[in-house]
Amino acid sequence: MPTVNRDGVNIYYEVHGSGPPLLLTHGYSSTSAMWQGQIAALSKHHKLVLWDMRGHGQSDYPDDPSAYSEALTVGDVAALLDTVGADKAIVGGLSLGGYMSLAFYRAHPDRVRALLIIDTGPGFKKDEAREAWNKRAYETGDRFEREGLEVLKSASRERSSVSHRDASGLARAARGMLTQRDARVIESLPDIKVPSLVVVGADDTPFLAASDYMAAKIPGARKVVIAAAGHAVNIDQPQPFIDAVLPFLNGLQTMPPAKAAS
Repeated sequence: MPTVNRDGVNIYYEVHGSGPPLLLTHGYSSTSAMWQGQIAALSKHHKLVLWDMRGHGQSDYPDDPSAYSEALTVGDVAALLDTVGADKAIVGGLSLGGYMSLAFYRAHPDRVRALLIIDTGPGFKKDEAREAWNKRAYETGDRFEREGLEVLKSASRERSSVSHRDASGLARAARGMLTQRDARVIESLPDIKVPSLVVVGADDTPFLAASDYMAAKIPGARKVVIAAAGHAVNIDQPQPFIDAVLPFLNGLQTMPPAKAAS
């Protein structure tokens, strides 16, 4: 089982196909298995890198709460790209995975060829909104500690059938990775200078306004709303999802760079 050792924390990953690197990150409490239905299409012309965030799936579940953070997750992505020999990659993900992709671009803009942001929120400018989000994240962590993996049975489709060894990593990830400390990611959107595609399910109500906001703030960004899809857009509507993503990926060969906002 391929892993990257990050200061004693083993991060699971898998590579499919060859070509320009494309790294996708799953959402909170999901795993790399959520992309199974897209592997064939996305690896046909790309080196597709999938992975499990720390505390999830086949990666390690460190006991130390300080081993879970946005900065460490961004570092995990950089280490994965180093491991697969990619100086630069198309970087994307769903929900928390999309947010971490934006955070990775903010930290390493020179390593991102394009962004694929799926059913994602970019964070919060206002402290009150961030505090409310963090309160829910802590409550999620507490619930995983109380009820274990049973919590996932009532979750959205990218999470309801996934495999974790236990719920302890998810509880610590909720407090350390799902919570947000500042507005740096949302405030960095106008500075993004790579082609960006924002995808959202039409029924993913909590993320519709956030998707509109990102599409408006990221220079040159494209947005696709997929009908009859919720938060797990690639699982709810696998073919329309691929139909939205492939033209974007194929167009990267000839697409001019997005211009920064003046």
